[in-house]
Amino acid sequence: MNYLQWQGSQPQLVITELELCREILNNKDRAYPKSEPTDFLRKLLGDGLLTTAEGEKWKKMRKLGTHAFHGESLKSMFTEMVVSAQTMLERWKSYEGKEIEVFEEFRLFTSEVISRTAFGSSYIEGQNIFEMLTKLTLLFFKSYYTIRLPGISKFFKSSDEIEAEKLEKGIHASITEILKKREKKSMTKGRDSFGSDFLGLLLKAHHDANDNQRISVDDMVYECKSFYFAGQETTNTLLAWTIFLLAHHTNWQEEARKEVMDLFGKQTPNPDGIANLKTMSMILSESLRLYSPVVGFVRDVKREVKLGKLIIPANCELFVPNLALHRDPQIWGEDALLFKPERFSEGVAKATNNNVGAFIPFGIGPRSCVGLNFANTEAKIVLSMILQRYSFTLSPGYVHLPVQYVTIHPKLGVQVMLHPL
Repeated sequence: MNYLQWQGSQPQLVITELELCREILNNKDRAYPKSEPTDFLRKLLGDGLLTTAEGEKWKKMRKLGTHAFHGESLKSMFTEMVVSAQTMLERWKSYEGKEIEVFEEFRLFTSEVISRTAFGSSYIEGQNIFEMLTKLTLLFFKSYYTIRLPGISKFFKSSDEIEAEKLEKGIHASITEILKKREKKSMTKGRDSFGSDFLGLLLKAHHDANDNQRISVDDMVYECKSFYFAGQETTNTLLAWTIFLLAHHTNWQEEARKEVMDLFGKQTPNPDGIANLKTMSMILSESLRLYSPVVGFVRDVKREVKLGKLIIPANCELFVPNLALHRDPQIWGEDALLFKPERFSEGVAKATNNNVGAFIPFGIGPRSCVGLNFANTEAKIVLSMILQRYSFTLSPGYVHLPVQYVTIHPKLGVQVMLHPL
């Protein structure tokens, strides 16, 4: 059932018909572009891949992002993910036999992964940047529910807006400084010595001989911010909810552990083994279905269009609620609200009864998430390393309270009892 709701003065049509959702997200006629970012979101991410509308700039940044998180580039990030997981698990030794809150632990872990994979040897400086981004994200969330009169910010700025501008300038200056250091160090060795991390790929693009492919310093800053925002938030929540589900369904925790031990024993996970984790893939898919980090996708209608039997006027917003699609009994069956990873044993198509687009935790179409493989690899590595060392059960003090922040957060955290093997 499709229905109309209002976001302040903005009419928003919620589309729940699967065929229409696919049409909107695939956007073949370019009738449904990504919504323009709010002022606060622009401060948070700038004009990066996540916020830029259609056009040549978006195509250029999309191509760069696709290259950064696939193939050899992704392989080069594997070691840094392992090192970050080892750092986290070293901390966990002091919690053995005790309660541990994993949501905050995974926030620290995912931040370190991005710091290492984005900034390489400068990852400590990268973490300082991400602390500023975390504060800016908090201010962005607060502003989302604040009604502001049009034009008033030209004459009066709230304390949050003043703080956000300060943070934005600090982040920009810090990233620019790291870029300059890497550039200066590398220029004496030639263009190919910028490095294979995310920063190196951005610098190569910045110095591209082809004017059409070259990116600006601002573009590099925006993409670093986007990488943090999208990569840290989504993987953090995915890991927290997966641990919650495995702590609640210990039979599946044992299945996952058996698979990990059969493939790796007590050895550090390797790329080939990670690619062969079938049970783990099923569990992560089911976690993403039930607790999809993003609750929906917003698209603009720039001109009057016909969508199915609906005539949509210009300047209306469309909302595709993927969380509702993920829990629809007509698609998934009467057990749609239950945790049943086995539904993915023969792939997504079989799980959805061939309803293409019914499972879209990372979106579909031209704006699907370029970091899908990055997030999956990171999650499989750290979960494998946890399962090699610990079993875990839900703490008696755990309170189930999902809340929409930037992604779906456990408002009071995820507390588990940690049992060394």
